[in-house]
Amino acid sequence: MDMPGGLPMAGQGQDRDGLTLDQLHISLGPLLADWPSGLIVRVTLQGDVVQQAEVAKPGRSALAVSGAFWAEPWVREAAGERVSGGAAARRRAAAHLDSLARLLSVAGWPAEATVAGRLRDDLLEGAPGAAVWPRLERFASRVGRSRTLAWLTRGIGGLSTQEASDAGVSGPAARAGGDVTDRYRQWLADIRRDVQRLEEASPLRPEVDDSPRGHWRDGAPPSDALVRLLPGLLKGAELAAARLIVASLDPDLDELTVTPGGVMARD
Repeated sequence: MDMPGGLPMAGQGQDRDGLTLDQLHISLGPLLADWPSGLIVRVTLQGDVVQQAEVAKPGRSALAVSGAFWAEPWVREAAGERVSGGAAARRRAAAHLDSLARLLSVAGWPAEATVAGRLRDDLLEGAPGAAVWPRLERFASRVGRSRTLAWLTRGIGGLSTQEASDAGVSGPAARAGGDVTDRYRQWLADIRRDVQRLEEASPLRPEVDDSPRGHWRDGAPPSDALVRLLPGLLKGAELAAARLIVASLDPDLDELTVTPGGVMARD
């Protein structure tokens, strides 16, 4: 039952320590700063601990037909168009910087989030690798070696490589094989590799070259597995940690609009 004004009324239940605390049912997203666009997670909180989590099925209005911008090179290649490996590497590096900007903002590091966003924009505008590399190295060194950021994120949202494989997760989240710290460091490693490939003219090979969220297959975009993974990872996490977990996976719901024949909104 909701209170006047639409505010949820608290119930009661046992928390993880056996104490009886109020339960609060709230929705996270879709309009939340530094939150994956269109994602809605319904959670049951006791105190600030997530007891249950459920990802709401996106409706047509949330899945606007905007196309899967970050996976566009893989979508074009799947449609028979020739796409260079360098173009795919540029889009993937920009996508990871976009994800990093959100995670850093959630972690309370707005200055570095801004740097990540500027590097992303430069890549999208076609800046050559030589122009981006020095700033990227400084950024990656500060973020990758930050003891404070690692302390904030270590031990949160653990996902082994086997668990990722069992869940159908691929790409950086699977390769990282660890927690939030391992996942953002995997992004940094991937960005460094990709920025050195921006001029690569050979064709994109999707069987060995992942899209930003993982292996691209028609009918099974990699973000689908990331979304299905969220409830299990969020259960038992404190609310602040839950936001970091979501940011470290950063599923792209636009991918769910892509079909083998093009782009459409899903029921």
